[in-house]
Amino acid sequence: MNKSTNTVWHSATITRAHREQLNVHRSVVLWFTGLSGSGKSTLAHAVEDELYQRSCRTFVLDGDNVRQGLCSDLGFSVQDRSENIRRISEAAKLLVESGVIAMTAFISPFRSDRQRARSIFPHGDFIEIFCEASLNVCEQRDVKGLYRRARSGEVKEFTGISSPYEAPANPELAVRTGELPLEDCVAQVIEYLRQRNVFRENPSDGDESGLPAGRGRIVVGAPD
Repeated sequence: MNKSTNTVWHSATITRAHREQLNVHRSVVLWFTGLSGSGKSTLAHAVEDELYQRSCRTFVLDGDNVRQGLCSDLGFSVQDRSENIRRISEAAKLLVESGVIAMTAFISPFRSDRQRARSIFPHGDFIEIFCEASLNVCEQRDVKGLYRRARSGEVKEFTGISSPYEAPANPELAVRTGELPLEDCVAQVIEYLRQRNVFRENPSDGDESGLPAGRGRIVVGAPD
């Protein structure tokens, strides 16, 4: 893709820091990734509901919804999938700059695409959440009937069947959505955000200076 040489970046008077101060919470992107049927959209919207109750400004970029507009011209080849994720990551970056807690619910099957998405955000602003559910569980759910159609050859290049899914090697959070109840998964995401000081239960306590440095992996539902 050729970049325009006739544009100059315009620096706004109101910055992300101003917007975060107004919102009284940090802006980050929660990047939900996993197989179709792993519960990405369900978890993302449930987390959004919980954050809304805490007066946080949020927005969910959902895979199916985005493909009806912003990415309606893309198919499911490797190249189109990569372009799909590139566009989503740029849209999420704009939301983060606006002071919003952005959430993306996309399979995003390739590590290289997720790493490229991560690379456009300042350190600590990209929180990868692996919705961990086995292929067997996802096929049993088959909410949209896509696995059945993929097995019959009706749907080509389907992740987990005829196209690979590369699981995150070191996500910030791994949630066992194939085993745990939704409310437990939501609670673990909210607790992680609290640990990272994305929001405070009482915004008047302390400052809102930013996320602590470093990334920590928390595995939800791991055996004792």
